[in-house]
Amino acid sequence: MVSTFGSLATAYSGLAAARAGIDVTGQNIANAGTAGYTRQRVTQNSIPATQTGFMRGTAALAGQGVSVDGIARLASLTLDVGVRVAAGSSAYADARATALSALETGLHEPGKDGLSAKLDAFWSSWSELASHPDDPGAASAVLGAAGTVASALAAGSKAVDAQWSSVRGTAAGQVTQLNDAAKQVADLNGRIRTALASGGNADELLDQRDQLTEQIATLAGGTTRTNADGTVDVLLGGNPLVQGTDARTVALGGGERLADGAAVTLTWTSGSAGAVSLSGGSIGGALAVLAPADGNGTGGALAQAAASYDAVATQLAATVNAVHATGTTPAGTTGTAFFALAAGVPAAQGLSVVPTDGSGLATRNAAGQLDDSFADALSRLGTGPGAADTTWATFVAGVGTASRSAATESTLTGLALTNARTQQQSSAGVDLDEENVNLLSYQHAYQGAARVLTAVDEMLDTIINRTGLVGRG
Repeated sequence: MVSTFGSLATAYSGLAAARAGIDVTGQNIANAGTAGYTRQRVTQNSIPATQTGFMRGTAALAGQGVSVDGIARLASLTLDVGVRVAAGSSAYADARATALSALETGLHEPGKDGLSAKLDAFWSSWSELASHPDDPGAASAVLGAAGTVASALAAGSKAVDAQWSSVRGTAAGQVTQLNDAAKQVADLNGRIRTALASGGNADELLDQRDQLTEQIATLAGGTTRTNADGTVDVLLGGNPLVQGTDARTVALGGGERLADGAAVTLTWTSGSAGAVSLSGGSIGGALAVLAPADGNGTGGALAQAAASYDAVATQLAATVNAVHATGTTPAGTTGTAFFALAAGVPAAQGLSVVPTDGSGLATRNAAGQLDDSFADALSRLGTGPGAADTTWATFVAGVGTASRSAATESTLTGLALTNARTQQQSSAGVDLDEENVNLLSYQHAYQGAARVLTAVDEMLDTIINRTGLVGRG
């Protein structure tokens, strides 16, 4: 006969498996709202029947119950990689879109606070002076409008400087976060390797590490490589940021100010020196925005903006001064400049108005007679060839186009990230409805195993305590 005591072991294994299932399901439910948590499942297998010489000839033998082999973490490496790639691309696009949007907003175009409106008022003031060359009020209006243009150019240029410094400061803070995350990944690698080597469970540690590797991808892009011992390597540009339990550090270097004209770089501070090649991430986006200007207009957005402000100021001074110098002031001076550019500072920030009152304006001809032709010619400079207005309009249109393009890219990459996370959560996320069904299933399994245990116990009681009692007096 089949051992009745073996049935006890079978029933007990069912109790143990159901209890393990309840524990894991409870862990899932408890962490349904925990960011980065990956749902878990008990892995179990049936224990086959054992054939022995004593039992040979038995028609059918039941198995010996169930074994709990471990707890599976229901993560998908493919979906996790997709989230990291999408996170890096989205963060890169967001960094550029944010910077370009702020730059476009700071232009105040179109609108009364924009430079275009102030240039129009400046040219109109010259037209008014041409109609009334002897009117002190018209002369004062020219000087006031000119001062407003100079102030607008200086304020705009300084705002770009401030934005550049702000973006660099943010990038420096993100580099610190990157180094901290790399150190934590290396530490978790060691703990995970130890736990797995001892046969323990490292699922929660793996969740923490996955969150950190996604953070690294968001900051700097990069890729991960899983090793046989359970550790992962994190690579930036093909070079390891994290390798096993070792973490390297990076630092932000290069230009400290926009005026330096030097590129801002991310470099390794340990191991082989050199620049870090970034494939995405918010730091990569910041470095793209902070890049120096170039002659083709394809440099960093902020440096190109500063260069455009300077170009407008330079053109404005050159064209106005060229016409103004042909006239004569009431004091009889010829060849005088209307605008001056200070040395040692950006042109847009060093532009100033030379005349302090109407006596410094060229409103007369060489004979000393009032002549409206000079003011009239100056009033037409806004639409002439090489006009500062044209340069400004081209710049504004370029910023607007770039900002819209960056915003579109940010939206698309954001949607791609949302889609990647949705797919990841469909596999790894906790579904409370599903977990409640599992909990009910394990509860019934536990109750069923307990009933089997009770039945076997009663059988044994009959065999041990009641067999042979019939007929005893």
